[in-house]
Amino acid sequence: MYRAQLLAELALTRKRTRELITSLDEQQLDVPYHPGVNPPLWEMGHAAFFYEVFVFSLLDGDASFDPSMDDLWDSFHIDHQDRWRGDLFPGLEKTLAYFDHVYDKMAERIGRTLLTDRELYLCRYAIYHQNMHIESLVWCRQTAGYAPPPGASFERPAPGELQASPLQGDAAVPAGEWLIGMPGESEQYATEDFAFDAEKPRHAVSLGGFAISRCLVSNQEFVAFLEDGGYQKPELWSFGGQKWLRTETDMAHVCGSAIPLLQTPQHPLYWRWHEGQWQERLFDQWQPLKLDAPVTHVSYWEAEAYCCWAGRRLPTEQEWEAAALGNRLGEPFRRYPWGNELPDDTHADMNASGMAQNSVADYPAGDSPFGGRQMIGTVWEWTSSQFLPYDGFRVDMYPFMSTLQFGDHKVSRGGSCATSSCLIRGTYRQAYLPQRTDVYTGFRTCALTES
Repeated sequence: MYRAQLLAELALTRKRTRELITSLDEQQLDVPYHPGVNPPLWEMGHAAFFYEVFVFSLLDGDASFDPSMDDLWDSFHIDHQDRWRGDLFPGLEKTLAYFDHVYDKMAERIGRTLLTDRELYLCRYAIYHQNMHIESLVWCRQTAGYAPPPGASFERPAPGELQASPLQGDAAVPAGEWLIGMPGESEQYATEDFAFDAEKPRHAVSLGGFAISRCLVSNQEFVAFLEDGGYQKPELWSFGGQKWLRTETDMAHVCGSAIPLLQTPQHPLYWRWHEGQWQERLFDQWQPLKLDAPVTHVSYWEAEAYCCWAGRRLPTEQEWEAAALGNRLGEPFRRYPWGNELPDDTHADMNASGMAQNSVADYPAGDSPFGGRQMIGTVWEWTSSQFLPYDGFRVDMYPFMSTLQFGDHKVSRGGSCATSSCLIRGTYRQAYLPQRTDVYTGFRTCALTES
């Protein structure tokens, strides 16, 4: 990656973060506590602090902008609940000044001299880390019921612009050996193959043939599960799923609900039945549910129960990557389903623009070698796999990027409508606890037997 491209990514990251913060009023910046989000100003300060630690300090030995704030911006020195303590943190004006100082310094550093491979890697790492927080700023707005992010639109493109005819059936992936992941430690600073530690090292796996749905599960398909009593049939839910249902019911009772056990939740998080139709809350707006759009904001347990009801299963993460990329030994390596061209708005719904409101049949330009659609963008796709290190795993420059999630998180793949396109690739592994619903999660299914 040349400096011009890196500077462009830095500038866009800065612009998007600033817009997500400054488009909120003072009262909204004081977002109510929620375990799945952070206060927006803390997100901004934390991201700036990351550049200070992993670029200015590590590479240059520079002192931080304000050493008295270091522990407060560091996510491993301040408890999650303490991030809401207004008495500990500066307000908008001072946080923006800190943020701008760091970004000006980063731009000057990148532009003044040629970067070594290690310097380039660390700069990219910090920029991509910031883009993770851009996604969390987007789902913070959805969680709190704030206005959509600047630039988001729920209007679909003109017919034919992104759309294709509805897709039917499964994509057949043959048995064989498939390459999974990105290069390992010996190529840690390779400029073309940036990856986080959980994606490494690249390795081959043998898979039997399988059939995976070409499309994401749609709202219409999930409505059928719901209206068939899917939430009220314990036989569809694993032990973990039934425990999640009970927990959600207990939370409803705490909030004053009188709904009996196993009858809440009765639908995905942001749905409601209102005036004779299903509606979905999109940020601060209730809109009629688009039946051909993908089901979104569902937990792993809901995806698992749907599969049981439909006589299907979730893919493993290795199956998902093989179906999305089709990489084999001795062949050109694909970073995306369509090849190595960077994602744009014809390939995928990303960058907080369409917000998962297009049909599951849209974006044919992003198809995988086997015909899978929207395997990048739209929603993070649940897999059946636990988030565990690959054989040969080595901790990267940031020791907590992956290690704290190993074991009790599930792997989701592909990115979402809120993910930055500069961040994602087909090897990227996201870890979410199976009960998470506030993030942009959905799924596709596999046939139980080989087609």
